[in-house]
Amino acid sequence: MTLKPLNTHTDASWKQWFRASSIAWSKVAAGNPQRGLVCTNKDGIYQLYGWEVETAKLTRLTDQPAGVVSGLISADGRYVYYHRDERGNEIGHYVRVPFEGGEAEDVSPELTPYASFFIDQSHSGKVTGFLTAGASGFEIYVMAADESPRRIAHFRQLTFGPVLSYDGEIAVVDTSEYSGTLDTTLVAIDTSSGAEIARLSDGDAVKHNFGSFSPLPGDFRILATTNRSGYDRPLIWNPRTGERHDLKIDDIQGEVSAWAWSPDASQILLGQLYQAEYQLYLYDVAGQKASRLDHPAGVLGGYNGNSFFMPSGEIFLTWQDSLTPSRLIALDATTGHQTRAVLVVGEAPAGRKWRSVHFRSENGVEIQGWLVTPEGDGPFPTILETHGGPTAVMSEYYSPNSQTWVEHGFAYFTINYHGSTTFGKDFERSIWGRLGQLEVEDMAGAYHWLVENGIAQPDAVLVTGWSYGGYLTLQSLGTRPDLWAGGMAGIAIADWTVMYEDQAETLRGYQRALFGGTPQEKPDAHRASSPITYAEQIKAPILVVQGSNDTRCPARQMRGYEERLKALGKPIHIHWFDAGHGSRAQEQSIEHQELLLRFAYQVLG
Repeated sequence: MTLKPLNTHTDASWKQWFRASSIAWSKVAAGNPQRGLVCTNKDGIYQLYGWEVETAKLTRLTDQPAGVVSGLISADGRYVYYHRDERGNEIGHYVRVPFEGGEAEDVSPELTPYASFFIDQSHSGKVTGFLTAGASGFEIYVMAADESPRRIAHFRQLTFGPVLSYDGEIAVVDTSEYSGTLDTTLVAIDTSSGAEIARLSDGDAVKHNFGSFSPLPGDFRILATTNRSGYDRPLIWNPRTGERHDLKIDDIQGEVSAWAWSPDASQILLGQLYQAEYQLYLYDVAGQKASRLDHPAGVLGGYNGNSFFMPSGEIFLTWQDSLTPSRLIALDATTGHQTRAVLVVGEAPAGRKWRSVHFRSENGVEIQGWLVTPEGDGPFPTILETHGGPTAVMSEYYSPNSQTWVEHGFAYFTINYHGSTTFGKDFERSIWGRLGQLEVEDMAGAYHWLVENGIAQPDAVLVTGWSYGGYLTLQSLGTRPDLWAGGMAGIAIADWTVMYEDQAETLRGYQRALFGGTPQEKPDAHRASSPITYAEQIKAPILVVQGSNDTRCPARQMRGYEERLKALGKPIHIHWFDAGHGSRAQEQSIEHQELLLRFAYQVLG
């Protein structure tokens, strides 16, 4: 075993990985591109900052104890909107604060506190729209300048949106109202009357997602995607006329989304994400041709305002890789060459670069993952990580925790298990209704591949993950107990049935879609997918790091899991922290990583 001594000093070198600040995302005001909004942890925790584009000056606008990770800048750049909750519980109200800073104003004081994950404003600034989720389902509100919110639509099933046309005449949402699964239909709504204008659907078992409306007045075209072909593919839809144009990109593999319109709507920035790797293209709308851009390799910012054309003839978007914290860069809008770094808030110590590898799952399917190892020859003690989601993908992200494990002598392997995106519709849908089965087979396949290739010590592989990855950590410990030396789960799921009773409606809708029904409607599936069901089979010690204010993975279900394991004499320790679904603060993340390190060292003796 080649573990280095554990250094917990305040200035330990591994902690500098966490203190290297990042730009999470940025946006500019639609009608005033000299003003923007940035989310960054440059002051130690993710908050929102007003951004003066020309001078790069950042003015902090939020000071929430649990941080803020989403927001909107008004079209004229005068205000910033965000959802203000109670210590990360994701239940609250939208407020707005002046761009220069000042007191926050509640824009929906007449509404009871609600969960929400979407707010948008029309390009002209005339209409603002947002979603609320509560016991009655998902509701869409719109409001004109200085007016109270007005409800225009209600859906019972999981819904996202609204995104608004240039003057706000039309709102488009994507909803699972008509499928009951994660397959979604686009619905266009008249914001004046609340009447449905049109729907876009390619039939059953097809998912549709909206992009942005055209930036031209009177132009009702909207970017969208459909996975009818098996992968997300972009299209242009006009809900006013019903006209549809599927982009001619048959020679581009994998999932492709339309990220941004050029200012004159003649070109579209396309983002390809194929088997967890990014590539950008510029699509000429009239010529119906895509041109590949020559940009840096790594993880690039995406759609919904997080990549945008600037008057300078550049494209602004975030970029990062496994060695570099996320920063805002500029690309030449014709070639894709990086012209400059626009905003850099942190530099990281030297580290070890990730590499993409493939292996066979126990179920025979090829699985992709990212591997990083210490210097020298293996086998090493090894960390097997599973990402959150499950409808997400692990790309070559900047990862302080991976570099920390490697610095201490561990190999680190993170995998894109069944259910991950960018590997095709069938792969993504394969877990629906039977969560935790194929994914754990993938984890077992990863274990055997690591051991057979001399990377991992057979008796020193620990599993870890956060959110859905934390769930898979607990599920694998109970269903494949002979493989793992220990497990470290963050903000995890232990009992799907109890969780459903306590969680916010946004996630209830997501859970119903994954299982095809509620725990009452699908009791056997929920039982089979819950780690608490397999408590008696657990052999390895467990560490859980859980947020006491989390409404996605609420506390009661984890307390029940802890009580069950302790009654059985199983080794488990839960560390509770005062926040919601994960930490947004650098020092708290360091504290959590130190807990994991101490646990791993204790387990391995």
